[in-house]
Amino acid sequence: MRVLLSTIGSRGEVQPVVALASELRALGQDVRLCVPPDFRDWLDELGFDVVPIGPELRGTASAHRGRPTPEQIRQAAEGTVTTQFETVGAAAEGCDVLVAAGALQFAARSIAERRGAAYVYASFCPITLPSDLHAPPPMPWRSPGKAENRALWAEDADRWNTFFGGRVNEHRAAAGQPPVEDLPDHVFTGRPWLAADAALAPWPEPGDARVVQTGAWIWPDERPLPPGLAEFLDAGEPPVYFGFGSMRAPGELAEAMLAAARAHGRRAVIARGWAGLAAAGAQPDCFGVGEVNQQALFRRVAAVVHHGGAGTTTAAARAGAPQVVVPQMYDQHYFAGRVRALGLGAATEPTAEALTSALEIALRPDVAARARRFAVHVRADGASVAASHLLATAPLTSA
Repeated sequence: MRVLLSTIGSRGEVQPVVALASELRALGQDVRLCVPPDFRDWLDELGFDVVPIGPELRGTASAHRGRPTPEQIRQAAEGTVTTQFETVGAAAEGCDVLVAAGALQFAARSIAERRGAAYVYASFCPITLPSDLHAPPPMPWRSPGKAENRALWAEDADRWNTFFGGRVNEHRAAAGQPPVEDLPDHVFTGRPWLAADAALAPWPEPGDARVVQTGAWIWPDERPLPPGLAEFLDAGEPPVYFGFGSMRAPGELAEAMLAAARAHGRRAVIARGWAGLAAAGAQPDCFGVGEVNQQALFRRVAAVVHHGGAGTTTAAARAGAPQVVVPQMYDQHYFAGRVRALGLGAATEPTAEALTSALEIALRPDVAARARRFAVHVRADGASVAASHLLATAPLTSA
């Protein structure tokens, strides 16, 4: 079977897809990946067939930008829809199954229908899938004062249909396909997958047959830690890790991070991320890193301070590390709330004072003990479960 796995996003979206691709390849399947060009070199090294989609994303975290106008949003929306139909359409040649993972997947189901292929949509966080038991992810444009979840999801659907639906239906009409009236319902299908850990991010309706919760898709990272970092870790007590992944961040945030760690007598490991955060010079209590094996590093730190992405939150929870989440957007607020509700740490703002206060919570012995106990409940077999389920059900998924 030939499978196309498509996602548009940062490493937090791409790495889980690589985990599923690895499991499928180990089962003898032919796998192709459609991902942003930022990850082409990495995936080439892993031996995957890669089709890059859209522009590079890395530059989006380097500076703060003003809020776009509605017309700019509309133009960008129409552009990404067209790019997806063109790129995914070509990448899907000869494929039996299309798996669309993460946000903003507008074309994959239409392409699957054209080619007679099966289609699966997978989300990495519960609140990105509609339910009366939770609201959609918070967004800057969301209408204030609405407390009823169903109304919020209806508002979301209206926005999808307004900004993306017209162009989707233009491409469908050009291929002789009927129009889609409800774009989210079309994309998500009546049986989406939830690629999130059931202990950390459970679907709110236990036993709901409409959602297949496979568990988080975790790529087994076997890279060694850089020699300099390993030596830094060995030279003293466990430091505090600070990293914001692909998110935007002001340059002075690195100093605020270091000040918060020092306030508790801790050293710091600061990940540069896409924002290019710079560790403070060559000071002995601070070490700057680029792309690193989080699975190995998080087992050796006193706490993990991060943006609240699904992948980083899951990696920290699996490592048994206390967490401080500094959410900015989308599903990050959900994971901040889960870390707080489970007693695994705190959530806060990106200032030295706020980070210092939140670390006071995360570094408590009882929180560290609770994080270690919780780690045993975080499963590592989600990608394997998903691969097996896909092979067993793919012929049925486009019904």
